[in-house]
Amino acid sequence: MGKKVRVSELVEHYNLEVICGEDGLKRTVTVADLYRPGLEMAGYFNYHPQERVQLLGRTEMSFFETLDETVRLHRAEQLCASEETPCIIVTRGLDIPAELVEEAKKQQLPVLRSQVATTILASRLTNFLENKLAPSTTIHGVLVDVYGVGMLITGGSGIGKSETALELVKRGHRLVADDAVEIRQTADYMLYGNAPDLIRHLLEIRGVGIINVMTLFGAGAVRNVKKISVVARLETWQQDKQYDRLGLDEETTRIIETDVPLITIPVRPGRNLAVIVEVAAMNYRLKRMGFNAALQFTNKLTETLAEDLDDMD
Repeated sequence: MGKKVRVSELVEHYNLEVICGEDGLKRTVTVADLYRPGLEMAGYFNYHPQERVQLLGRTEMSFFETLDETVRLHRAEQLCASEETPCIIVTRGLDIPAELVEEAKKQQLPVLRSQVATTILASRLTNFLENKLAPSTTIHGVLVDVYGVGMLITGGSGIGKSETALELVKRGHRLVADDAVEIRQTADYMLYGNAPDLIRHLLEIRGVGIINVMTLFGAGAVRNVKKISVVARLETWQQDKQYDRLGLDEETTRIIETDVPLITIPVRPGRNLAVIVEVAAMNYRLKRMGFNAALQFTNKLTETLAEDLDDMD
């Protein structure tokens, strides 16, 4: 089932004035897109997106005032007719026509008023709704900010995820979430992770217990939200498994509907996982800048072999 936001949440969050339709505040918003019904004010309702929050600014309201009283009543009736419409918001503290209030009361459609300019309110509402309605999931793992790269460390229980995160924090990097990472996907298919409120800034180390990273290492050792760029999967070293030694094979893993680069790191005694994760983050940044060490090595190797073959001829 898709996520929903009640109109009452918008009223509370943005301190909106409720003009009428108090019983309709339980209506829900299911899409982040807003709509300014300018064409509808002119009578064109063929493709009216009724499921969106309807935003009326100075342009729409000034045009509405130019219409005949009978026409205004008919337009207001059409605008308020659908039960799918969450609410109507009038911006800039403008006066609300009596016809609109009358029809909204009949349908128990909330009519709200804001003192904020239309474009500013539209931007704020869109950001708020995108955040609330974004697809989300919770993954068992650790999210750290390493050199500005969001590294999601996953793996089986007891593999060493939290210990790796602790070592990274000691080396100057920042913890975002331990054990449970709440991930949401934005409209442009970016993934952002954060910790649940209950365990924010906390890290569990077996044998030591739960520690508060911000208290021990300072505010610079934590951050609340981070974009996920790479997934580092820790797994127990398997002798018969072939691991990528060059880095040419780029694996991905899907989280919600987004493919994220995946690095599989085999764990065995003597391997410094924190340093490996650091290097993986730096290597990812280099690749983003257009420098691929593995590809450069392969090209040089091919050129060398070609030169040797020419010498043999």
